[in-house]
Amino acid sequence: MIRYPILKEGAVIGSTAPSSGVEQSMHGLIREAVSRLESAGFNMVVGDTVWTQAKAKSAPAKVRGEEFNRMLRDDAIDLIVPPWGGELLIEILEHLDLEHIPEKWILGYSDISLLLLTITLRTGLATAHGTNLVDLRGEYADDTTAMWHTVLSTKAGDSVLQHSSARYQKEWNHAEPSPCVFHLTEPTAWVAVSGGKVSLKGRLLGGCIDVIRHVIGTPYGDVRSFQRDTIGGEPVLWYLENCELNMADQRRSLVQMKLAGWFDYCSGLMFGRSGANRPVEGYKAEDMYRELAEELQVPIVYDIDCGHVPPQITLINGAYAEVEVENGQGKITQYFRP
Repeated sequence: MIRYPILKEGAVIGSTAPSSGVEQSMHGLIREAVSRLESAGFNMVVGDTVWTQAKAKSAPAKVRGEEFNRMLRDDAIDLIVPPWGGELLIEILEHLDLEHIPEKWILGYSDISLLLLTITLRTGLATAHGTNLVDLRGEYADDTTAMWHTVLSTKAGDSVLQHSSARYQKEWNHAEPSPCVFHLTEPTAWVAVSGGKVSLKGRLLGGCIDVIRHVIGTPYGDVRSFQRDTIGGEPVLWYLENCELNMADQRRSLVQMKLAGWFDYCSGLMFGRSGANRPVEGYKAEDMYRELAEELQVPIVYDIDCGHVPPQITLINGAYAEVEVENGQGKITQYFRP
């Protein structure tokens, strides 16, 4: 069964960097985010790893793992939000204490999605794929991003509804800071491969393809056991997003997932917007989505609010979701069922 934490008023938020920390020149971003959250009534605890970065990681793997474990075990901390993603989170998996994880939320995306997926698969604890700490530094949040608080405050047994964004950010423009961090300029449109209205239902699992693919065949990526033992054989509804893979590499990764059984008893796939879907000899993202839909015989939706092209919906690994897409708009209802 799935266990759901709940975010209470005046919660304590811990930030640690299990992947990349923040170099000194950008420490101001963390201070701004901490200040905003404290102004909103939260209490903040920031770990040492957040403030350091060298050789593609915040600290050696064991140090990162130990700090994360301390925040997990600390009963005073209600939510863990890393500063952002990075490159080498996979190094800490063997250092995690996964035997007795208490019920507390872990929120993030990018490289952090590997941590989230691993914890849900291994322990049945629901985890939250959504915003990271540095993106909470704005004077206000757009409606889509701001839902992280509402979603994490949902009680076990209840449900929460989210809608597709009105606009998304095409590219980062750090030279001109925005009061809400993101520059939302482009009209959002969720697309179904089959066209028309599409409905999808299932238990949510997912993350960044670039990193979650690397636990296939390891004890940290046992989707079959999770499906059989934790969610009682219910179908999985996958959400996936691409950070850096060209279309050939992404296709290879998805075929590997299929061959490993990750898409057995799958009810559908949802792909986030990506600025990295570079064609290879004319092979485009749309070609891949069509091929996958034909192979798996399940509905596929793409360009949803998920991943590295903000804003993004807060998606809960392990929750039961009902998704409807029509005329470019989407809505996701997540049910916090055991």
